[in-house]
Amino acid sequence: MKTNDPEKIWREPLVHTYSIVARDPETGQLGVAVQSHYFAVGSVVTWAEAGVGAVATQSVADPAYGKLGLDLMRGGKAATDTLAGLLASDSLKEIRQVAMVDSRGRVAAHTGSSTIPEAGHIIGDGFSVQANMMLNSSVWPAMAEAYRASKGELVDRLLAALDAAEAEGGDIRGRQSAAILIVEGQGTGRPWSDTVFDLRVDDAPEPLIEIRRLVSIRRAYIHNRRADAALAASDLDTMELEYAAAERLIGENPEMRYWHAVALLGHGKTDEGIAMLREVAARDRNWVELTLRLPATFLRVDSSVIEQIRKLLK
Repeated sequence: MKTNDPEKIWREPLVHTYSIVARDPETGQLGVAVQSHYFAVGSVVTWAEAGVGAVATQSVADPAYGKLGLDLMRGGKAATDTLAGLLASDSLKEIRQVAMVDSRGRVAAHTGSSTIPEAGHIIGDGFSVQANMMLNSSVWPAMAEAYRASKGELVDRLLAALDAAEAEGGDIRGRQSAAILIVEGQGTGRPWSDTVFDLRVDDAPEPLIEIRRLVSIRRAYIHNRRADAALAASDLDTMELEYAAAERLIGENPEMRYWHAVALLGHGKTDEGIAMLREVAARDRNWVELTLRLPATFLRVDSSVIEQIRKLLK
């Protein structure tokens, strides 16, 4: 797949890192998570497509493993056959590290004999953990143990594996960036809807702490979307529960609280909606101004309610 020219080899991304690819047996979700002392590691290592598979390509990384790997698995090839075929055409396979999982949970991984130690991988049931240029050879076994022992959603289990790697010393050079990409088990042809998490920390002193913060925010927006769906179905009890979860996860950001207020106003709960909007406006009056600018498709209220909203600006 690449040249033997040493100068060209070292122009490729030197993504010495630890990562995990996995398929959740309950939901079918496919995911890949990574951390490295490398700028914007997610731009190179992480690849996934709903209903197809997930790929991590690292060491002296060739991103073609991600693109071609997904293409072949989309065409029906197992992860094992896909990786074997790609390695067979790569004259530089001994400096690569690659792992993939397909939509049926079949897993394949490769650690080239010339990857920088400490380096290795472990294949488990529906997952693979891999690492190179680590401080200790205990990194990837700790990742596998943490993933197997963890509970909850796929995102939580992937993060547990990354935390375990860092606790064992991680990358010998330290920390810089992280990424997590999770897609649904079945594709709809709408990749923007099929993507559950697509988060990157491109440069930070503590990327794993930051990626967890972003996961929490993303979860808030997932709950907000569910609240919108409940609102459209006039299921106000579910709407309230979903907005409450979103507001708890989003922290100081007033966005979820604001749309909760708008939803209440639109469903005739004027006193509750005005009280909530007043609370948001106490921090920034522009939210009230925004409310007055909303078209009727967003804010279905009569003129008396509009007047109550306008009074919040006085």
